[in-house]
This record gives sequence, C-alpha cells and structure tokens, in this order.
Amino acid sequence: MRVLLLGAGGYIGRRVADRLLQDRDLQVTVLGRRDAADIRFDLAAGSPGALARFLDAVAPHVVINCAGATYGTPRALVRANAIAVATVCEAIRRSREPARLVHLASAAEYGPVPFGTPVAESSEPRPVGPYGVSKLAGTELVLGSGLDAAVLRAFDVVGPGAPAASLFGRLAEGLRRAIEQQEPQVRMPDLSAFRDFVDVRDVARAVCAAAVSAATGVINIGTGHAVRAREAADLLVRVSGFEGSLTEELRPPALVPAQAVAEPGSRAVATLAPLPPVEPVPWRQADVRTARERLGWRAGTPLEESFGDVWLETACRV
Repeated sequence: MRVLLLGAGGYIGRRVADRLLQDRDLQVTVLGRRDAADIRFDLAAGSPGALARFLDAVAPHVVINCAGATYGTPRALVRANAIAVATVCEAIRRSREPARLVHLASAAEYGPVPFGTPVAESSEPRPVGPYGVSKLAGTELVLGSGLDAAVLRAFDVVGPGAPAASLFGRLAEGLRRAIEQQEPQVRMPDLSAFRDFVDVRDVARAVCAAAVSAATGVINIGTGHAVRAREAADLLVRVSGFEGSLTEELRPPALVPAQAVAEPGSRAVATLAPLPPVEPVPWRQADVRTARERLGWRAGTPLEESFGDVWLETACRV
C-alpha cells in the first residue's frame, strides 16, 4: 500500500513516520517543507492544483496529514491548520484516484465540558482559543469534503520528543537546569486542570490503524482517564530525581519573567519562560469507545513510562 505522509517533521509526525517505515508492506513518501522530505511542498502556500499533480505522481492509497501548528499568531494558526487542510482536501478531490485521508485533529476543538464527563465525538465543539478554533476549521473542512476520511482528535499528547514550548517539555528542561545549577525550586503555571494524557507512540499507532481501516468521521484518541496536571508534573519530578520543590505560579503565564529569579538571602529559583496562554478548560477526558470499536485501538503506554522517556531524552541532551 502506498502512503503519502504530510508533517513527518512534527512531534507526532515523526513517530508516525517511524512506525510506517517499519512495515515492509507499505511504500511511504514524505511531503513537507524540509530538505529531508521526498517532495518539497508548503501546504499553507502551495496551490491545490500543484499538490494534485504530486498526488497523481505518487498515486497514494492513503494520505496521512500530521501537519499543522500548535503555537503562533492567530493568522499563522489559521494558515497551518485550516488553509493547509483546505489545500489537501481540494488536491485529493482533483487527483485522478482520490486517496483515503487520515487527518490529525485536536481535543482542543471541544472546549469546556462538564467536570467529570468524558467527552464523546457527538459533543458540540466549543473551542475557546485561536488554536482550537483553527483546528476545528480544519476538521470541518475534512468532514465536509466528501472524501473517504477519518479525523483523529488526539487528547493531551505526552512522551519523548515533546516540544520545548509544551508544558512538560518546559518542565523537563527546567528540572534539568535546576539539578545542574543546584537550584531549590522550579516554578510552573497553574497545574490544577485535569487532562487525558496519551503517549505520542500510542497516537502514532492509532494513526496507522486508521490508515488501514474503513472508519470515517471523528474518532477520539486518548486513554479514557483524566489526571490532574499537578499529579503528572509531580511524576516527572520524581522520575528526574529533583529533590527541590515545584511551585505553581498563580500569576498569568505572560507575566512570569523568563530568567531565573533570586530572592534575597536565597539561591536562584528556576523559572521557566512563559507558556502560551492556558486554555480555560478545567477538565478534559476522552470517551474512547469509538476508537476501540472501529479501530481496535486502545492506549497502552503508562504515564510513568512516558515521563521516564521524556526525562531520559532531556537528561541526555547536550
């Protein structure tokens, strides 16, 4: 089976590429902006007609779209998460043999839900920030395209390779610096929210399962269990061996200084650079029955293993 992978250089895309390349029955072609791609193409700037010509040359059975942006200005998010998706859908429609499309979406599209309630695919999306809005726009474009398409709404993805700007990517780097510089404390933004943390390698398995399935529509990809972010952070602290304290910063993240702060008579405190604005969503947990029934998939990586690998990667970084 021929597979065209978009976004192979991203956090999830790299794991999807690794998994696809392990299967000798698959012929994988990578399309993206980087030099390592088999086909150089900018989805946000290129035309559907040009992309359709590449599709005709590759003739993929499945197109997997892991491309997109998590951070940036509203304009940049719309270009990466909506305009690029429109280009992909239109190009597939124009191609001689339209391929199946597996599109990676986000649980941020749902927005706030009642506390303690697993969110099902039938829930009405009510995103609260530019990222969630832009991702929902991409999802709606896929669902309205008329293509044979599955949309995977990944919940809060963790594990090795976590972006430096992500919550746990920054915490891991802050812990490494605190240990190296013998600092007694690491400060983080508010960690009171509950999230469904799913390992990036499990998400990659779900993407590959969707590629070879006949499932269509929106499918949640999560563990089905919500964990308070503070508990998850404490787990990463324990894995790191850091013996100091983790303090939650009550001020808005944008007001937290990026440099280490020293209090009179004390050693410096490791304060991380400000995170992007935090979603005002206190609870998020996936209803994962659809993934089990239609993909035969379920998460299998314990959170302890995810954070152990995050720390191993961070500690070994030169």
